[in-house]
Amino acid sequence: MSMLRRLAALFLVLVLGGPALAQSDEPAMIFEKTTVWRMLSPDATLATFVIDDPGVAGVACYFTVPEVGGWSGWAGFAEERSEVSIACRQVGPIQFKTKFDQGEEIYRERRSLFWKKMQIVRGCDAQRNVLVYLAYSDKLIEGSPQNSTSTVPVMPWGDETAPKCGEFVNQ
Repeated sequence: MSMLRRLAALFLVLVLGGPALAQSDEPAMIFEKTTVWRMLSPDATLATFVIDDPGVAGVACYFTVPEVGGWSGWAGFAEERSEVSIACRQVGPIQFKTKFDQGEEIYRERRSLFWKKMQIVRGCDAQRNVLVYLAYSDKLIEGSPQNSTSTVPVMPWGDETAPKCGEFVNQ
């Protein structure tokens, strides 16, 4: 009987704690808006978050994702919708912390118990000195993934000159 309890406890840790363990930096919630009101269970919402780019100081990405309500959504058993919108902005002087690969992941969030993830990745358009951010769902939806793109031109900030993003991309 104790073995069954241990397995049940392990399952709960993986199900409830798994999403938190998979994320490096938790985004900060800015606000949420109810889209489906439910009298006896949690509402479905659109939640807007912000995350600072962990590899590029001075860039913040704001993204909005739908969150399923009801008791299954509250417990983490519902499969979340795949849609995501993103807008990234320069919020200070841009400083590259390290070199990076094109399409490097900066954030990942589980959107279902096992199969679906929403990811934000970064690239550089070296010719135009623009950082490019792509948010997408990795579970295919009717043949194509849901996605959204945002760009951040690397501009001078105050007296500081703008670095060239192409100098920080791994070749």
